[in-house]
Amino acid sequence: MTTAPGPPPSARPAAPVSAAGPVGEPVASPLRVRSEPIDLTGGLLGRLPTAAGALSWVRDGQGLVGWGEAARLEVRGPDRFEQAQQWWRALVAGLDVTDDVGVAGSGPVAFASFSFDDESTQPSVLIVPEVVLGRRDGAAWLTTVGAPPRLSSPHELTAPGRVTYAGGQASVTDFRHAVAEAVRRIGAGELAKVVLAHDLLASTEAPIDPRFLLAGLAARYPDCWTFAVDGFVGATPELLVSLHEGTVAALVLAGTTARGGDPDEDRARRSALLASAKDQEEHRYAAESIVASLGPHSTDLRTSEAPYLLDLSNVAHLATDVRGLAAPGTDVLDLVRAVHPTAAVGGTPTPAAVGMIRELESMDRGRYAGPVGWVDASGDGEWGIALRCAQVEGRTARLFAGGGIVADSDPDEEMAEAQAKFVPIRDALEGVRR
Repeated sequence: MTTAPGPPPSARPAAPVSAAGPVGEPVASPLRVRSEPIDLTGGLLGRLPTAAGALSWVRDGQGLVGWGEAARLEVRGPDRFEQAQQWWRALVAGLDVTDDVGVAGSGPVAFASFSFDDESTQPSVLIVPEVVLGRRDGAAWLTTVGAPPRLSSPHELTAPGRVTYAGGQASVTDFRHAVAEAVRRIGAGELAKVVLAHDLLASTEAPIDPRFLLAGLAARYPDCWTFAVDGFVGATPELLVSLHEGTVAALVLAGTTARGGDPDEDRARRSALLASAKDQEEHRYAAESIVASLGPHSTDLRTSEAPYLLDLSNVAHLATDVRGLAAPGTDVLDLVRAVHPTAAVGGTPTPAAVGMIRELESMDRGRYAGPVGWVDASGDGEWGIALRCAQVEGRTARLFAGGGIVADSDPDEEMAEAQAKFVPIRDALEGVRR
């Protein structure tokens, strides 16, 4: 069995970035990057050696995990995507790369998580790991940045103990009032849809190990992308956009129902979701938003003929697949910038919806509902929408959930949907394996 690489003996300096968040300068001396094939047995997440700095983008056993920081960037503001893209291109141009694998995700990679709102006070974060383990289509590899790491076995996972919950910045009452006010304004013709969320604070007996959450999420939701970037951990079912060798792909999810407690109830709920005019309308806005945003950057865009049901263990979503070809010179960060925020997490029309979110939500979303994923040196990558997630720090975690509001939305039903969306991360925190 391959011994899991552990943390390197010493950390190398990250790219310098000011607290205010301008574009960081590339590291002063070129870093050596090497990717080589390895014989990797077992799961990727089980190879993360320590809780500190755990990075993840894993779905159904494939993807990337990383640790350590060879370079880091924090940015804020409406031009955060452009800053990140410029920084990444400059950094890659100065690297000394040997890639003996040659697949998407080998060579230098940056894991990243962007804030939802242009006006967020929370930074968007890009991290270039010192060590990456990857697996794709039967190939496995190890990437190192700088000196090769020493090898060690992963530290044992530790449960956080008893979990207690309290209201966050946006309480249940705040959320109900926000939904009611949004429905009133939609009825008055101000907009067609807005996506509203609220948060929940969890406190634990022991410090929270992000790897413990990742293991629980991946075990229960193998069809989701299980992610971790700078303490922001979750499992998203929604592929915002990906780019691989010129092919653009997206998975649009909007319209949700909780799963039933028995087969008959479950079938009834799923059938009702497919037949729901409210949910079909919400989904149509989201799918049209993605197609319109990708249009200037791609050709031959095609979608599923009709929304289909994507079943997860706790909820079912209406889903639409989108496929196309990238325009010449396009990289995945161009696509991320173009599609965010989608109607699925913002609303329709999006500028009016984002303005209403700022006014009604009573909180800063931070990186919740923002793009999360990775980009490699060729500009390929995979990006999801940060859902079913929590920001972890020490013994606390801030959980987020929400839903799309349209003209006939009901505050009680929207609250029930949001509570169902808290379940994945709550179960992971509590060690529940349903």
